[in-house]
Amino acid sequence: MKANLREMLRKADDGGYAVPAFNYSDIWDFLAIMEAAEEERSPVILSSNPLVVEAIGPEMCGAIGAAAMGKASVPAIHHLDHSSSVSLCKTAIDNAYPSVMIDASAHELEKNIGMVKEVIAYARPKGVHVESELGRIKGRGIEGDYKDGDFLVVTEEAVRFVRETGTDSLAIGIGTAHGFYAGKPEIDFRRLKEVNDAVDTPLVLHGGTGIPREDVERAIRNGINKVNVGTIIHCTYMNSMREELAGLAENPYTLQVVKPVLAKIKEVVKGWIRVCMANGKA
Repeated sequence: MKANLREMLRKADDGGYAVPAFNYSDIWDFLAIMEAAEEERSPVILSSNPLVVEAIGPEMCGAIGAAAMGKASVPAIHHLDHSSSVSLCKTAIDNAYPSVMIDASAHELEKNIGMVKEVIAYARPKGVHVESELGRIKGRGIEGDYKDGDFLVVTEEAVRFVRETGTDSLAIGIGTAHGFYAGKPEIDFRRLKEVNDAVDTPLVLHGGTGIPREDVERAIRNGINKVNVGTIIHCTYMNSMREELAGLAENPYTLQVVKPVLAKIKEVVKGWIRVCMANGKA
């Protein structure tokens, strides 16, 4: 199904839900995510981080994404997640990605703005959606390593950033983190509301894994239109794979192992679709 991410996010904002974005590692969890979204009748974003793109190749990732989007019966978007490289964003755009994230949040505001503007200048004529980031998403993992200092987005900077870049969506640092949380996430909902009131741009919540349902729903009520979920997907994949292999004799066939694993991934994805209140919204 042909889909436009900006329209999907605006529809989510009007409808009081968020579009869930799930990170995949290979074709198997990609298919599990897509099947779960179709069964739940939910819009969905399938995200590849730079390590996945590097391992599989931008041409192959782009082709898989394009095929899936064309075949999908629900609104589906293939997305490059957390790229700190302008060059990689351009390569993804050249390989049929309809959405890319340029994450220059590790830089000073001026450089962040400059990098986002460069990606947008390349993306806009091709109709590609651009996500960017202000503040910092805490934690350590594939997406980066940040744990010290002031991580909160500054509302005044967000206003300037949106005005000068024209970014299509904005991930903001409000206390969430990549990876699993050591305790209950401390989300600054007041800052989220401030930014949402100040800018007319869809807002993105990163670090979804481990955030309690009630906090996700509160974040959506206060302006979040897209929720990113990654860690729980690849951990379910690997841990389920280990369990399946432990119960089988030597030399099992690939699908004998993979099919039960995909069923477990699908259940996790379906749960998060419901947390985002996106089920039945396709």
